[in-house]
Amino acid sequence: MNIVLWIVAVVLAVLFGGAGTLKATQPKAKLAESMGWVNDFSSNAVKTIGGLEILAAIGLILPAVTRIAPVLVPLSASGLAIVMAGAIAVHARRNESQMIMVNFVLLVLAVFVAWGRFGPYAL
Repeated sequence: MNIVLWIVAVVLAVLFGGAGTLKATQPKAKLAESMGWVNDFSSNAVKTIGGLEILAAIGLILPAVTRIAPVLVPLSASGLAIVMAGAIAVHARRNESQMIMVNFVLLVLAVFVAWGRFGPYAL
């Protein structure tokens, strides 16, 4: 199970690290071409979401690898679950059912890592 948790954490870190980097570095107008939801938020809010995703991606891996403050791993996963719950609400309001499913899968994966690392497979 430990290996499965590592795999899921790495997949989440890669996905959120990439998505967060895009949101944090690209202008809002460019993001709006592929992410219509950004029009509902200020540029600073989009960059903040991107920054949080980058920090969570780092928090999923770095504390586990270095064994420094490993409690940050499940906390990062919990934070991503909260971000995904917010994303589900935004996409539901916008009637974007396909994105709701993507966000739901990411939410479940983040909750799985949080459960495993807080509970029976803590680092």
